[in-house]
Amino acid sequence: MATAIASAQSVNVARRLSETARRMPGAVGIAEPCGWRPDGRRDYRRLTFRELDEDTDRLASGLVQMGAAPGTRLAMFVPPSIDFVSLVFATLKAGLVPILIDPRIGPRTTLDCLDEVKPDGFIAVPLVHALRAVPGGRFVGSRINVTVGRRLWWGGETMAGLRRRGQTLFEPVPTTAEDPAAIIFTSGSTGPAKGVLFRHGTFDRQVTEIQEFYGIQSGEIDVPCFPLFGLFNAAMGVTTVIPDIDASRPARVDPKRVIEAIEDWQATQSYGSPAVWDRVGRYCEGRGVRLSSLRRVLSAGAPVRIEVVRRMQNCIHPSGEMHTPYGATEALPIASVGANEVLNETSRRTDAGSGVCVGRRFPGIEWKIIQIVDGPIRSIAETIEMPEGEIGELIVRGPVVTDRYVTRIEANALAKIADGETVWHRMGDVGYLDSQGRFWFCGRLSQTVITAAGPMYTSPCEAIFNRHPEVRRSALVGVGPRGEQRPVIVVELVRGRVPRRAARMKLTDELRSLALSNPLTADIRHFLIHRLLPVDLRHNVKISREKLAVWAARRI
Repeated sequence: MATAIASAQSVNVARRLSETARRMPGAVGIAEPCGWRPDGRRDYRRLTFRELDEDTDRLASGLVQMGAAPGTRLAMFVPPSIDFVSLVFATLKAGLVPILIDPRIGPRTTLDCLDEVKPDGFIAVPLVHALRAVPGGRFVGSRINVTVGRRLWWGGETMAGLRRRGQTLFEPVPTTAEDPAAIIFTSGSTGPAKGVLFRHGTFDRQVTEIQEFYGIQSGEIDVPCFPLFGLFNAAMGVTTVIPDIDASRPARVDPKRVIEAIEDWQATQSYGSPAVWDRVGRYCEGRGVRLSSLRRVLSAGAPVRIEVVRRMQNCIHPSGEMHTPYGATEALPIASVGANEVLNETSRRTDAGSGVCVGRRFPGIEWKIIQIVDGPIRSIAETIEMPEGEIGELIVRGPVVTDRYVTRIEANALAKIADGETVWHRMGDVGYLDSQGRFWFCGRLSQTVITAAGPMYTSPCEAIFNRHPEVRRSALVGVGPRGEQRPVIVVELVRGRVPRRAARMKLTDELRSLALSNPLTADIRHFLIHRLLPVDLRHNVKISREKLAVWAARRI
């Protein structure tokens, strides 16, 4: 019993990095591009696991010497790099709380998020510090400030200075599973960005769930096209190779840069948005490129179109597989499905309007489909569980499910359901469970179109129109007051432009025929063509149907 209590009282995912450094000190822990070699090939700066662990010790020690203490909140604005990974593990070792906000949500929203979370300091690039230190500004009182890059008039410390201050052999703070580890903001794609509280136990369990579910082994090599995923690697003993891409614009990623990193390192795994794999898959298919070392491709952020899955499956190792884990900032991982299951079975049902199968739940997850309720649900006793095959709202519970927001705290009443000493998280997604225990995603609850005849769910309806050979993707939106909305289908074409009048009328007639072919869509009377559907900023793939509904209302 004493051993169990001691273990429960000391949980810090950063210790996994130190354990890896002891087991495989000379293995490359992380690498980033740093120019070109004389032979024209990419050169990389690299740290072994031992060097990475020592670097995090120095940074943690330096931050403590600057006055940081357990619970200190530090806003981090650092690009994907060795410095980013080292800094996150350093803050975890020191018991600090890094704040991660996606700056693509815009400067005003970012400032609002910072106002709400109240950081004690900033670890950031020079531009952020210049804005932070404007005389009379909002954050002139921040006391622990580190510049990643060249420091000018705003004071504080630099990364080089922080490393000089610090010492190796830093003993991590004995955090517990319940202690705060980070505040990560949601993307704000379907509502205001909210600060999610992550605890040390949550991070530690996420690593275990992901590693065991996918069979990820120490010594593997990963090319993450989304910065946060690289943090899991260091805790698993997996080499992280940062590709030379702009991770903030996944839909514009140069596929050659991703392929370059995979081939240079013979990577076994790579993680990215569906938008990244759309570009990489098209490039590989068009040029006959085979990524023969890749055994595992992971993609999350939104459902992945079947043609993207098929292309990627065709260009990786014959025994490899693409996986699409499902979850959210507040709860990850929840479920996963593999390409073989999608290609051989579920895609046919998706095309017929059954929704998108996101797979079976991870072992540590409990889930239920409950009757849809507008507004807060105070207790699990107030919910009604839906029978198999019937659409409702998905709720989840488990050790990787966060229990609260620390900003926009009014959202806790809407997103959390009390159940004794635990809480269920409302995913905000609608769908159903099938006889095999798989969840079929039918859309965001907030984007459901409520007509006088009843609800219409986005994913099943859109699938009917996505079958048209000229349609790249489509969006169902509602125009008018809720309860009397008129359903509208907006399509983006493969060729990416709006056709002339005659071709447009012909396409509209064909879309109308498709609508009449399925009872799910038979009541749709309005069809519009949009040159480029608006998407979320983080993954460049979730359609912003709220914005599109406003656009459509002006055109029907």
